[in-house]
Amino acid sequence: MSDSKNIFTIDAGDERADGFEKVTGRAKFTAEHQIPNLAYGVFVCSTITKGSIKELDVSKALAAPGVLDVISYKNCPSIPGYNPLTADGKKNNGEWRGLKVLNDNKVRFYGQPIALIVADSFENATDAIKLVKADYVKEDFETDFAKERSDDSKLKPASNYKRGEEKAYQKADVFIEAEYGTPMEVHNPMEMHATIAVWEGDDKLTLYDKTQGPKSVQSTIAKAFGLQEKNVRVITEFVGGAFGDALRSWLNVPAACIAAKKLNRPVKVVLTRPQMFSLVGYRPQSWQKIGIGADKSGKLIGISHAAISNTSRYEDYREGITDVSKFLYACDNVDTNYKILPLDLSTPTWMRGPGEVTGCYALECAMDELSYKLKMDPVELRIKNHADINPENKMPWSAKNLKECYETGKQKIGWKNRPKHPGKLKEKEWLVGYGMGGGVFGAWKGNATVKLILKADGNLILQSAVSDMGPGTTTAMLKVAAESLQIPTGKIKFVLGDSDLPPGPTQGGSGTTSTLGSAVSLICESLKQTVKELAVQQVSAFTNVPITDLDVKNEHVFSVKDSTIKISIAELMKLANKPVIEITKESSANNPQEVKYATNSFSVHFVKLHVHSKTGEIKIQHVVTTGDAGKIISENTARSQMLGGVVGGIGMALTEELKIDHQTGEIANASFGTYHVPLHTDIPLIDVWFVDKPDYIINSIGAKGLGEIALIGFAAAVANAVYNATGKRVRDLPITAEKLGFKNA
Repeated sequence: MSDSKNIFTIDAGDERADGFEKVTGRAKFTAEHQIPNLAYGVFVCSTITKGSIKELDVSKALAAPGVLDVISYKNCPSIPGYNPLTADGKKNNGEWRGLKVLNDNKVRFYGQPIALIVADSFENATDAIKLVKADYVKEDFETDFAKERSDDSKLKPASNYKRGEEKAYQKADVFIEAEYGTPMEVHNPMEMHATIAVWEGDDKLTLYDKTQGPKSVQSTIAKAFGLQEKNVRVITEFVGGAFGDALRSWLNVPAACIAAKKLNRPVKVVLTRPQMFSLVGYRPQSWQKIGIGADKSGKLIGISHAAISNTSRYEDYREGITDVSKFLYACDNVDTNYKILPLDLSTPTWMRGPGEVTGCYALECAMDELSYKLKMDPVELRIKNHADINPENKMPWSAKNLKECYETGKQKIGWKNRPKHPGKLKEKEWLVGYGMGGGVFGAWKGNATVKLILKADGNLILQSAVSDMGPGTTTAMLKVAAESLQIPTGKIKFVLGDSDLPPGPTQGGSGTTSTLGSAVSLICESLKQTVKELAVQQVSAFTNVPITDLDVKNEHVFSVKDSTIKISIAELMKLANKPVIEITKESSANNPQEVKYATNSFSVHFVKLHVHSKTGEIKIQHVVTTGDAGKIISENTARSQMLGGVVGGIGMALTEELKIDHQTGEIANASFGTYHVPLHTDIPLIDVWFVDKPDYIINSIGAKGLGEIALIGFAAAVANAVYNATGKRVRDLPITAEKLGFKNA
């Protein structure tokens, strides 16, 4: 028996669990794995936008030093997933989604891979690119979104919605109509996409891949190459950022697999930085029109929201741009219409806050415009139309503390200093403006399985096949387990990044902490029950103690009614002759209680900025970003998520814009030198505040997602602050001095 007197302590550290490895360079990212006999693949990309390859001459490239093969549509092996039908003529459910790289001679966008050079070194492969000669048959192409969207015959319907009367805003006492535009934006994480493929015979494959979902890649590649899932292993130890671009397998993944099998040796394919602009998706360009009206008191009468975004010619991509307008504010009459425009570009994809980021930009700017027309404070207008229940599905919220975000944000930013009339407040030569915008995203819980291994020395190992692209999943899971078991996080290890581990969720949609944390909590509770039962079975002092009177904390089992009855778990395992305790548990997405509620996370962002009165230079001075995201598991990593959202939001509002040369179809600014992301000097003082109230309806740990709400609504806050400072409304992002009308910019 243990005579320990203090068995309830727990360390309060909130350091990033993987921080040491990352800052010291010990973290091994996908392209850094060293595999014996490794070959290197690089893409040769098209120099036209649309057409076909008439002739592809690779003879000089094949003769170049170190080149092992040049793979193209001419010699690409047959891939089961490239066939729309199975061998017996049925629909192939494992057909590869999107562009089938190296499969045919068609060119669908500028920069499309048309060949893969494989060599004994990256340098030799790269040197051979210029030796490949392609003769094309060119076709007319369309890349100009602004031009083509006006032709309704080219649009595809994506979604429609109506509640109450259509265009009811036009009957309101006060209403506005406005059009808003957002450009294509690119994820641009630090780590480029990379894949290393290693075949073991014809039916077993190991992939080192940058991905947000090891299990997703395992399933996708198994289907594409006609393999059993158990024979495909995906390893993703560390991910250097993604923001959504690693939610699906892009062309580098099958290309590496094809080359490795054809050459019978491991092959690594790493995209270049310019290729990251065209081959792994982007936020689509959008046009939106919002009509919104209210009575004289500010009560909303109607909202109409139309939107168009681009997709590729070969694959439809759509996202919920108009969805937020259906439920964020109480309004009886709402109609939305969303269409997509196919263009001769690569396919867009999910980018942090997909749909909601774009839609909230327009909606929150429109609300700001309406507030000025009503001569009403923008925050008061939102509180006036606060939705106490979800107006779309008429369900109560599982938890909603949005009003606290409004009030706290106002206080922290100094909202009382905001000028009611735009362009009236100056500090020396700088015009001063205040703005705000709100965000919302769905909160949910999926399926996840975790394996627990408790060793005799008290160290605990948790395992699940997830990846961590940077939000701090490992740190959060350690915190969940440490709180549940009341042990120091230093005694817990979370193992991830391997598809051979128990199935975990793909990291996206702000659902990882909710989903995986629930599984960790469940398995920790299972461990406590197991050791309680073991104590009753093995220790005479516990024989007559009901299990309901036992508790487990800080590596001990004890009676809550008699503190003298206790034993350390290590001693208990020794008595039971158990060197380890192993448990595997699945947490299900099914939650009968959750379906009765509307489940969302919310945010409100406040901005104070300066605009130079002579040059139009915009400097953000202070940001207050607030979040209603349930219980905050790790204050440190949660705060970092909100800071990241602010940085991304500054880029969206002021600097980021992917530009296409519509004469050639080529991306004109595919580099960090010309595609401008915020610099350190652009980032102001940022206050982060959370409501931090658990929502136990969604899951057992009370946490909701916050990665998406960190960005959603922020660009609108900046745009609204610029208007408050200058009296000039810029509706097409990014906001620049030129768009504000400053001639000397």
